[in-house]
Amino acid sequence: MSGIRFSTVALAATFGLIVASPAPAEYVSPEAVEGTAYVSGSEARDLFDRGVPFIDVRVIADYDAGRIPGAVNLTIQEDEASSVFTEASLLAEIGSKDAEVVFYCNSTSCWRTAAAAERAVAWGFTGIYYYRLGFPDWQQHGFPVE
Repeated sequence: MSGIRFSTVALAATFGLIVASPAPAEYVSPEAVEGTAYVSGSEARDLFDRGVPFIDVRVIADYDAGRIPGAVNLTIQEDEASSVFTEASLLAEIGSKDAEVVFYCNSTSCWRTAAAAERAVAWGFTGIYYYRLGFPDWQQHGFPVE
């Protein structure tokens, strides 16, 4: 043998046998989260008008760029400038585990709303509204923002 060795990948590439794998599918949030109530934009507005607290689970940069008035930022992603979504921080914001609360993020491509809702249910919270379409939907309706 001449000592020349080819890897399987090198040979396959040379002969055009490697096919590019498709890009991973974009995340799409679940349509429902067990233990929560799904709300549309108009239902979210009704809850807002009733004074139900809104929890914005987006990163602080998104929250600072615009939010539903009065919403509290408890992000799932930790950073220095934002409060972290924990059982204790949620309880401190809404007062009791049976209080009503609306979770929102950046529409169906954001995993944080579903994750927050699932965690809150696991912690024993019972009044959770899952606003899956989130802030972009709120804006699209022309509802107030700050």
